[in-house]
Amino acid sequence: MPAQVSCSIAHQVATVTLDNPERRNAVSVRLLADLEDVLGHLEADRSVRVIVLTGSGSSFCVGADLAAPPELRSLRGDSFEEDSARLRAASHVAQRLHLMPQVTVAAINGACAGAGLSLALATDLRLASEAAVFNTAFLGAGLPGDLGGIWFLTQLLGAARARELFLLPEKFDAHRAAELGLVTAVSAADAFDALTDRVTARLAHAAPLAARAMKQNLVASQTMPLADYLGGEVDRMVRCFHTEDAREAAAAFLERRRPVYAGR
Repeated sequence: MPAQVSCSIAHQVATVTLDNPERRNAVSVRLLADLEDVLGHLEADRSVRVIVLTGSGSSFCVGADLAAPPELRSLRGDSFEEDSARLRAASHVAQRLHLMPQVTVAAINGACAGAGLSLALATDLRLASEAAVFNTAFLGAGLPGDLGGIWFLTQLLGAARARELFLLPEKFDAHRAAELGLVTAVSAADAFDALTDRVTARLAHAAPLAARAMKQNLVASQTMPLADYLGGEVDRMVRCFHTEDAREAAAAFLERRRPVYAGR
């Protein structure tokens, strides 16, 4: 069977595409296994500085595939223990995406709902096409949510907004998502690739060691008390200060030129 997640790499940017357009890139056991496999390879690839997650066709990801055969669903109703084990494995994929060492960007090209929204929320930045439509969706399916969606949204927008969006689910468009702070930028559908390229090129040209260290700081700041966080921040700051990249940044500033980073 063909993989349901594809990956291409160009100019230090990896584009990871959820690739089951016939099912609107719905989440299934198979799609998540393919996604975790791709993420595992990219995690070890230090030449990749930015990871873009997007969907093929007209959708980003519409959430769980409720019409999938039981063997492709995490929740099958066979037993509490088996369902729990499969859903924990699925949740690990969202956690892995969130903790990737590279900067991650969700390029939301269309419908983004339920578990698909959870995956988008797991990334560092989100961009949206005007064709994108969002919905937390879980409560309408009689379910409380999975893949960390509530945790991610609470971290991003605060508890009050997370409660509103999950307890009163409804569709909203890309411009509303931008007003909420859910996405960084919105473009017309025919300009969306250009927007994504522009943002990811900027990220890819940043000092890679500093970007990785900054991401570690951002992740740590979500869960650590200040006193514990500051120790790691100091360590990462000093390590980066002693790199060739930091010296290159200083020289480029003084010489009024664009820095060229070697990643060391």
